[in-house]
Amino acid sequence: MPEPAFSHAIVSGSFDDLRSRDIRFLEEASRLGALTVVLWPDEAIQAMQGKRPKFPLAERIYLLNAIRYVGQAIVAPVEVSPDTLPLDNLPAPACWVVTEGDDTPAKRAFCQSHGVDYHMVRQAELQGFPALHLSEHNSGHPKVIVTGCYDWFHSGHVRFFEEASRYGDLYVVVGNDVNVHFLKGEGHPLFPQDERRYIVQSCRFVHQALITSGMGWMDAEPEIDRIKPDIYIVNEDGDRLEKREFCQQRGIQYVVLKRAPKPGLAPRQSTDLRGF
Repeated sequence: MPEPAFSHAIVSGSFDDLRSRDIRFLEEASRLGALTVVLWPDEAIQAMQGKRPKFPLAERIYLLNAIRYVGQAIVAPVEVSPDTLPLDNLPAPACWVVTEGDDTPAKRAFCQSHGVDYHMVRQAELQGFPALHLSEHNSGHPKVIVTGCYDWFHSGHVRFFEEASRYGDLYVVVGNDVNVHFLKGEGHPLFPQDERRYIVQSCRFVHQALITSGMGWMDAEPEIDRIKPDIYIVNEDGDRLEKREFCQQRGIQYVVLKRAPKPGLAPRQSTDLRGF
């Protein structure tokens, strides 16, 4: 990554129902400086948009702080405006970064009058899902692997990654499109494999994300044989006899984690959130 252009970069918004487009924007904004997200509280979103956010403030903060491109997420005052920043709570000097769709004369005027730099990220700069290029594993920590579809990314996935990463360096192997469709049927996956891998890789608890090249419940077998993990972790829903036998044959420790949300947050499942 090139040297940042500014000491601090600032973005502001609701960041409700975090998707790949939001993460791509956060990635590009972080190239300009250490990134602070000014997050609108529930009451401010209600006032601006006439309805409550899909996801409450605590859950949105948890998700944003899990994104590797975010330095910190802070909560804006209830009276926040889309065209201003709460400068008393922000690091300085700073650059306000916006998308092309959110660029307004009022934002530019605010920055000019308050001595804040301003940068617009064009839509063309947010195309594609670039892969992170990481060095070979040499941390001395155990290698941990998890597998799954991760089609509608949510706080439950982040919590699973957070808990799994405590066992060592976490490798997430994302199901390929053909196999996800084979296992789950029509309408699956909602998002293509490169996009799903990109979102998973954006999580700071993940060392590396890959796409499976096999088929069936053990579609990650080629990747597991290549990575040679010490531990294979699943949640209760993903516990299957095929996985247990596979690990036993290869001398891989098999761990089943209880499915539980981050304390204080609602339980989430991708199936329930499709089209939410």
